Amino acid sequence: MVQMNDVRMVYPSSGTVALDGVDLTINEGEFVFLVGPSGSGKTTLMKLITGEIRASDGQVIVNDFDMRRIKRRKLPKVRRTLGVIFQDYRLIENMNVYDNVAFAMRVVGASNKEIKKRVPYVLELVGLEGREKRMPNELSGGEQQRVAIARALVNSPRMIVADEPTGNLDPVRSLELMLLFEKINEMGTTILVVTHEKELVNAFSKRVITIDNGHVISDGMDGYYSYEIE
Repeated sequence: MVQMNDVRMVYPSSGTVALDGVDLTINEGEFVFLVGPSGSGKTTLMKLITGEIRASDGQVIVNDFDMRRIKRRKLPKVRRTLGVIFQDYRLIENMNVYDNVAFAMRVVGASNKEIKKRVPYVLELVGLEGREKRMPNELSGGEQQRVAIARALVNSPRMIVADEPTGNLDPVRSLELMLLFEKINEMGTTILVVTHEKELVNAFSKRVITIDNGHVISDGMDGYYSYEIE
């Protein structure tokens, strides 16, 4: 769950006001699209959720952690409750599919027994069974993104944050990916997808939060339709 109350973010180096008085709540189990033009504040909002930056003012609560006051050494605990997916996949090129996913479990201290049980299950869930030994450069873009999703899922996060996850995919693969996110959401995981792809968002009846110039300007099932994204 995410709770933001009167959140303001000013970057000290430039004085840029990226967010100005943002209030929003994302409840456990929701599927939410976050949309807006370039420079609107989408990336800043995502970085506040993942703990990459801290808000200048206001309250940011993520999965019961106070992100403005949490000590740096405790950030890994927050991040274990989150699965983060990037547009550029960020796979480890010299590891095969299985090891890329298993690596995320090893980082948090999982046993070999746990890894051998969990990784095949997650790979099957995202449709990658039989590709465990493939290297990243032997996979299509859609398959590489599915590996990234499996890696984000493998530690059973409460929430997945996806930053432009379909940016490098064609429309068919993009739709397949969203259907996979929908399936994951139906299993109980909260999903937040940051995107600028209007057609893709319009294909799903989900909550849409629109942000522009550091403000939330619409929030609801029809938020995307009422605003043109650049």
